[in-house]
Amino acid sequence: MNKTKTYPLRLPQSLKDSVERLSRQDGTSINQFVAMAVAEKGSALQTARYFEDRKAQADFKAFDKIMRRRNGKPPREGDEMPR
Repeated sequence: MNKTKTYPLRLPQSLKDSVERLSRQDGTSINQFVAMAVAEKGSALQTARYFEDRKAQADFKAFDKIMRRRNGKPPREGDEMPR
């Protein structure tokens, strides 16, 4: 069973009004809307950290070697490198 804990949250009135309106449009309670917003932000931060960690492990010399190999096929339309 999930354990929940209450947390008194202070919001500027304008933000509270926005949350009330958005949660009503979403068909959720304010509590559920805020909990989902926090979960989405946490997920976004974890995803960014994951890609930063992956980038730190990248071997760009090996990548360049693969990209320069002979007899490769040219990029398909839409796969070109941006300039």
